[in-house]
Amino acid sequence: MKRFFGVLIALAVMSTVVFAEGSQGRSSTGSRTGAPVKISVEIFDRGTDGGKTNPTDNQWTRWIKEKILKDENIDVSFVAVPRWTETEALVNLMAAGTPPDVCITYSADNITNWQSRGGLYDVSPYIDTTLKDLNAFLGPDPARRGKRLIERQRDNETNKIYALTSRRMNTAMRNIFIRKDWLDRLGLPLPKTTQEFYDALVAFRDRDPGNVGRNRVIPFTLMGDRVDWTAGNIIESFIDPNLSDRDRWVNLVAERNFLVPGYKEGLRFVNKMYNDGLIDRDFPLYKGEDNLTVLQSGVVGAFESTWDAIYREPNGILSNLQKNIPTANFVPVDCITSSDGLTHKPAYDVIGVFYFIPAASKNPDAAMRYLNWLAKYENYHFIQTGPEGIVHTLVDGIPKLNPTAGQGWIQNSAQNIDYTPMMNGLFLGSEDENIRAIANGYSWPADLVAEAYRLSMRNARPLPAISTKSPLTVAGQYAANLNNKGVTIYSQVITCSPQDFDRLYDAAIADWLATGAQAIINERIEKYIAP
Repeated sequence: MKRFFGVLIALAVMSTVVFAEGSQGRSSTGSRTGAPVKISVEIFDRGTDGGKTNPTDNQWTRWIKEKILKDENIDVSFVAVPRWTETEALVNLMAAGTPPDVCITYSADNITNWQSRGGLYDVSPYIDTTLKDLNAFLGPDPARRGKRLIERQRDNETNKIYALTSRRMNTAMRNIFIRKDWLDRLGLPLPKTTQEFYDALVAFRDRDPGNVGRNRVIPFTLMGDRVDWTAGNIIESFIDPNLSDRDRWVNLVAERNFLVPGYKEGLRFVNKMYNDGLIDRDFPLYKGEDNLTVLQSGVVGAFESTWDAIYREPNGILSNLQKNIPTANFVPVDCITSSDGLTHKPAYDVIGVFYFIPAASKNPDAAMRYLNWLAKYENYHFIQTGPEGIVHTLVDGIPKLNPTAGQGWIQNSAQNIDYTPMMNGLFLGSEDENIRAIANGYSWPADLVAEAYRLSMRNARPLPAISTKSPLTVAGQYAANLNNKGVTIYSQVITCSPQDFDRLYDAAIADWLATGAQAIINERIEKYIAP
């Protein structure tokens, strides 16, 4: 999720690098007959905890290697890159001129940097030929009328396509979860508005329905390094629901909405929550699993996170909570209302990870054939669902995945998305089937998971997908610093006294603008193309 992590390192390295000689226009070095052509493919290494396997050598990689060799005469090897430091690792491989033939990354800024330095292979001549199955699978771009998703990264200056994007099957983003058992003890219904949610938190504070001790009750908690995520639906509800995509996008800097009209008032509301004793006083210290520990301890009344956070394993927020307190129960609620009374919230854009062929690739044709091969149903469906009875069983005709499949078939990433870069999430042919399959993929009752998904998507608005006259280049040099500053801004303005809020917020934003945000905004205004 941290798309800008390590970008300053990337710029420092890339400013001195001369990429290995590109292969654009070079004829194929292999074919479907004769000696197999060799390519290497990047794969994320997510560690081996929880029974995970070596990402480069397991049942899945063996199946892929055997079938692609039979179908396309391509000899594939996999190159592991640590998932949580993939930016730096891939930067180093690109700088050395030794990247895999197929690479994946979540960093849009690195794509721009490498593209501007001639480091990426142009696939635009092949989208209707070598990549025709991939093109058909990705289909139309739902965010850009009349465009194909395979063209999302097309350079409007050169008309070339240097990177491709995955198709995200599940665009749900976040939910707020609340202790229903606490509400039941207080005789309160599930909240349906922001005020009802606030009143419920006050009741948690004052009446201690969990009998954990008045001085230990935490009505609401969040993570200090991800306030934008763990209070996002609350803060963003103050944004004008009629604000244009252009104004949202222009003012979105380093993944922070500080400059989007209304966002300041959202933070003022969270500041009020803090000063009214409704927010964990230690939240600025929390990072990652610190927050999980607090949630599982039984003292928290509500929190916001990924739409399915309570049902995810092995983190086990709800399962571990119930081990400690058998009667405890978090449930998702859709109650944060905007000025028009609707529960507006963000959803993901349909695109996910970026994948590309470096200009240094010796076998770009084979790399494209590999990507196209993955986009064929018989291949991606097996990679996602595996053998029946081991990786999945059928429930009313829909695969139910076993997240701890044995015999070496465990999926290191959900639905094996690391091996299918053109898709993020299980795809079965229709949205209804996809939702049912998503719900079947948990150890919890499918109807509970499906309801969480529906609540997250109700009144949800995808993040803006904007075309620009030319690639954006300014953000890369400022993004990491601004991202870090953002963490400090959140903590300062949420924990300060209400009387100091405006002064501290305005001073922080002035500094934010002066240290790169204004330059990023200016470029976006200049390069924006109206739909």
